[in-house]
Amino acid sequence: MRILFIGCVESSYILLNELIKNGAEICGVVSKKESKFNSDFCDLTSLCISNNIEYFYSENSRDNNTFEFIQNKAPDIIYCFGWSYLLSEEIISIPRLGAVGFHPAKLPYNKGRHPLIWALVLGLESTASSFFIIDEKADNGDIVSQVDIPIDLKDDAKSLYNKVMQVAKQQLVQITKSFSEGSITYVKQNPNEGNIWRKRNRSDGKIDFRMSSLGIYNLVRGLTKPYVGAHIEYDGCDYKVWSAEIVEQSENDYINIEPGKVLSIFNSTSFIVKTGDGLIKIIESDEIDLRIGDYL
Repeated sequence: MRILFIGCVESSYILLNELIKNGAEICGVVSKKESKFNSDFCDLTSLCISNNIEYFYSENSRDNNTFEFIQNKAPDIIYCFGWSYLLSEEIISIPRLGAVGFHPAKLPYNKGRHPLIWALVLGLESTASSFFIIDEKADNGDIVSQVDIPIDLKDDAKSLYNKVMQVAKQQLVQITKSFSEGSITYVKQNPNEGNIWRKRNRSDGKIDFRMSSLGIYNLVRGLTKPYVGAHIEYDGCDYKVWSAEIVEQSENDYINIEPGKVLSIFNSTSFIVKTGDGLIKIIESDEIDLRIGDYL
């Protein structure tokens, strides 16, 4: 089964490498030379060169040159994982088995942008790894594989990413085998169920210490590396926060203290701040010159 692979982020690299390790026939790869908006951008061509796979750099996968490259490869199936553009109907129609996408959420719920970030920021207790048939709408087609993944309160963006990829690699090997044998199963998504997550923006990453301690903790862990990081605005500057923890306390401790007040300082990157309902310890941040009693 001839596979045409499209992608340009870390998960794309991981899944393409898994296919190669398992002897899949990759007839071509479409990737990008650079990306200004993928924080986990990854050029796939190193894998292509070391495994003698032809590749093509595309801007958005909808130009004529990209179409011609894919058409000339005559793929049986397209795998499009980690690509921030919808495939055109012309490209989807090229392979006889269609095109398959990947979304780390429990479809039909939580379609759209930033699924791992939103899952952590909203404090969800589980997500899923979903592979589906690509159609004209984002994350919309029949599901061909879906596995639930629990989210632990200690998970952050990196650990959850790793959990999802470990599961996704196993799924991909299995669905590739099923497609090649003609035994794949399709589960239609219910159009009356689900939701779509919007694109996040800079203001979504701002820490407001009037928030609950849990809300701040979830924001920090959701945006930590490999993503852009939550941030504190102080004295006209932004300071990234990469790690935090909720400080346990008695119910009435600090009840008269206003949110945002700095109560303890360990060093220039670690300190304790009053929140809307308790205390939060910033474990790791950009260096910031604070004094006890300052307000954030």
